[in-house]
Amino acid sequence: MFLVALSFAYFAKALSGSYMKSTITQLERRFDIPSYLVGIIDGSFEMGNLLVIAFVSYFGAKLHRPKIIAVGCVLMSIGTFIIALPHFITGRYEYESSARWVVNSTLNTSPCSAGSTTDLRQNSELPEVPAAGCEGDSNLSMWIYVLLGNVLRGIGETPVQPLGISYIDDFATEENAALYVGCVQTISVVGPVFGYLLGSLCAKIYVDIGFVKLESITITPADSRWVGAWWLGYLIAGIITLLSAIPFWFLPRSLHVPGSDPGPDKPEQSGLMKDCAPVKHKYPAEEHMSFIEMAKDFVPTVRTLLGHPVYLIYLCVTIIQLNSLIGMVTYKPKYIEQHFRQSASKANFLMGVINIPAVALGIFSGGLLMKKMKLNIMGAAKFAFVTSLIGYVLSLFFFAMSCENAKMAGVTLPYGSVEETSEDKESLLNACNAKCFCPDNNWEPVCGGDDITYVSPCHAGCGQSTGSGKDTVFSNCSCVGAAGNFTATRGQCPDKEDCDRMFPYFLALSVITSFIISLGGTPGYMLLIRCIKPQLKSFALGFHALATHTLAGIPAPIYFGAIIDTTCLKWGQKRCGGLGACRIYNTTAYRIAYLGLTLSLRTVSFLICIPGFVLLSRQLRREERDALRASSANGGTELEALRKEEFVTANSERSQASQDNGTARETRL
Repeated sequence: MFLVALSFAYFAKALSGSYMKSTITQLERRFDIPSYLVGIIDGSFEMGNLLVIAFVSYFGAKLHRPKIIAVGCVLMSIGTFIIALPHFITGRYEYESSARWVVNSTLNTSPCSAGSTTDLRQNSELPEVPAAGCEGDSNLSMWIYVLLGNVLRGIGETPVQPLGISYIDDFATEENAALYVGCVQTISVVGPVFGYLLGSLCAKIYVDIGFVKLESITITPADSRWVGAWWLGYLIAGIITLLSAIPFWFLPRSLHVPGSDPGPDKPEQSGLMKDCAPVKHKYPAEEHMSFIEMAKDFVPTVRTLLGHPVYLIYLCVTIIQLNSLIGMVTYKPKYIEQHFRQSASKANFLMGVINIPAVALGIFSGGLLMKKMKLNIMGAAKFAFVTSLIGYVLSLFFFAMSCENAKMAGVTLPYGSVEETSEDKESLLNACNAKCFCPDNNWEPVCGGDDITYVSPCHAGCGQSTGSGKDTVFSNCSCVGAAGNFTATRGQCPDKEDCDRMFPYFLALSVITSFIISLGGTPGYMLLIRCIKPQLKSFALGFHALATHTLAGIPAPIYFGAIIDTTCLKWGQKRCGGLGACRIYNTTAYRIAYLGLTLSLRTVSFLICIPGFVLLSRQLRREERDALRASSANGGTELEALRKEEFVTANSERSQASQDNGTARETRL
């Protein structure tokens, strides 16, 4: 029952965590913030973990673990609800559109008309529109509520992993512990499947669904200004997390440990348990220990743990590899969107139904193989290293799966050209649109008849427009083609033939590498549990989580996002000034930065593994010598006792023989 309850809690926390990552681009666009700031929001979950994890894992192991997990699940659900709060207390979402600045005007329907912009700037009513927008610009700081809610969610998640895993390992048989841990880890990866699918569904729904007329929306989910109903998924995830807390209130503090005394009240178990040897790595919870005694023992416990060389090496390797993993997973949907020009909904869907199941299958298979092959500590370490190395080699092929930059006039190529050029903001202005007085911060992409995307109808030099909404057609576009008088339609051009050919290969390789790398997940985790003393197990798991959250979970999304920001070609502009979210990236630079940083970190981790294997082999040899000495000492004691027993028996026999002889002599006499 505890295994089922813990699996559901893992599912709930993984669902909300993966949904957070699926809304990365939605949060960027909704609050007009760059990637590094979204990385801070994503890392705030680890900040919440950092605040309490050391104390929860240390004191929680000595208290009622199921109830502490229940309290954590309640806090997680409250934090998830707070994340969705900004949608209900802020105004409606307004995307960039040239029509917004000429509301209710029938004097000029042309995106570009000589002197029109000058006349509009002289209009005394125009300054009031930006001023009104600036009054609501403070609503964009509502992302702080998202950050605070994620911090609370991180605090609530703290006891689930260290207390739950240690509870299973304490009260399960040795041969089943690895399988149970593998089951829990597998469920924790099934959660992201539903998290990304939920993110895919919500990304298709417009953010202000129910509050605006969808017919008036001129953008589609494929547009870089589109924001889905990001808040809806957090409400669903919060309810599921709240339900996961219920079973833990009714579970006992401890269970019967195999090999221990079942107690006088359970005589029927004596026949089943009397032949079981006590398991050396079990360490049941301490029933009677005051808080002051536990506090006094805290510092010596930390000193003992940090003095373990194998544990320290394992800690360093996992911190570096988790930096690579967290950075890669956080921005992988964004990478699929930007590099292969897929919508946010499709990117999340593919992550949920293709990539995540491969990870879940790999983790479960790793636990099953460890049970079947009966791997010891060294075998588990070698297995995890080999699978990670194979995945690393296969990941190098991602560099060859390139996709060309989108053809955008003035951004990736000059006007009237089909060859790419370097970024040049001044190239947005050209002789064909010089009389249009187009603002540099305008972003309303249109697809010209020459299959080239233009930043806006104004930058395309379009003189007329017909239709409304998504069906608007712009004509007399002087920049479209060499002859002029061409048309343009809303949205970017679907110029992605090379991407469509390469994308299936990218997905296939991604699935294979994810499966192979995740095979070593469970053996690597069992190495962490078994390489330390039993009494340090819960605290070691908690300290490991503390270190990885601090040095991997928090910084990785931030510096990955900052490096990705350096590849931006066109930034959005806030209504009251300042940079907003990035609209288009240099896909070549994005690929090199994203993949290069990911694989560089993993290269460093492999180098640290070399001294780790040396120290682990020394520890195992030392433990074998200690075991032999203990066995010899026990054997010598038993031999001495046996000799004493034989001596006493011989004396008794001689005494008895003397008595018999005496009796015989008396009889003869």
